[in-house]
Amino acid sequence: MAAHLLDAFLEMLKAERGAARNTWTAYETDLRDFFDFCGREGTPPVAAGTPLLRAYLRRLTDLGLQPRTAARRLSALRQFYRFLAREAVRPDDPTELLEGPKTPAALPRAITEAEVEALLAGAATLPGHRGPQAAAAIELLYCSGLRASELVALPAAALRPDAPLVAVRGKGGKDRLVPISARARDAALAAREALAATGRKSAQDARALRWMFPARAAAGHMTRQALGLLLKDAALAAGIAPDRVSPHVLRHSFASHLLGRGADLRSLQLLLGHADIATTQIYTKVLEERLRALVEAHHPLAGGREAPPPADA
Repeated sequence: MAAHLLDAFLEMLKAERGAARNTWTAYETDLRDFFDFCGREGTPPVAAGTPLLRAYLRRLTDLGLQPRTAARRLSALRQFYRFLAREAVRPDDPTELLEGPKTPAALPRAITEAEVEALLAGAATLPGHRGPQAAAAIELLYCSGLRASELVALPAAALRPDAPLVAVRGKGGKDRLVPISARARDAALAAREALAATGRKSAQDARALRWMFPARAAAGHMTRQALGLLLKDAALAAGIAPDRVSPHVLRHSFASHLLGRGADLRSLQLLLGHADIATTQIYTKVLEERLRALVEAHHPLAGGREAPPPADA
């Protein structure tokens, strides 16, 4: 019975949701582990109640599984029992009252200030208009902390010489003001001039001219995917691993470097457009980790090493 229901569930994932092979294979592995647990407890999986599910999650903790792994197992169970309830195999969903394991917040990744400069140098070597475009994107993402969606939808008229602050529309349709440095503004204008000089139709199209980063895309401006590829090309040219560079990484670098140079959290929250300052506070952990690593790497007594004898006066 359990095997039959599992097969039906996996078929649903493939047919209705178009799940990739890796996805449904992971679900199958996780659910079979739970089925084995039910067998040892003498309860068919289809009849499992909330107490048995809690016991299974406690067992995962006792086995030393990481919270993220346990959370993934719980997600598989939720999907499976929702499927059973939807198909009227059972009248309830025993996972509704379950709380997932607390997973530590992932620290945002950032690159160093030197790597930002190297990235700009790499962008300058890209051929044609892509070089100025990449440089402008890096300047704006890193100097203003813009999200990728905010950058690509930046109107051309936004970067006026008399407007050091630019209104951008962020998540939830909320507007905020972000500072645009003279250097970033000059880079953006140079990118538009380089694109216009190529004679590309997209640069001359009346609709595309509305945007700071015009393109042939349906929206008239560069897509987030195209922006990501542009940054990865700049990273390759700079000798930086492409998977370490993205619009989000540059936004995190903006925040981390500002905090490291003395910016306060409330100002950082406004600049990033975070609705809750708790979201911004994760950057303090990044700074703490960096300072701890600095002490461990350079303090003479770190790691139990003895301090070198003082030099003679």
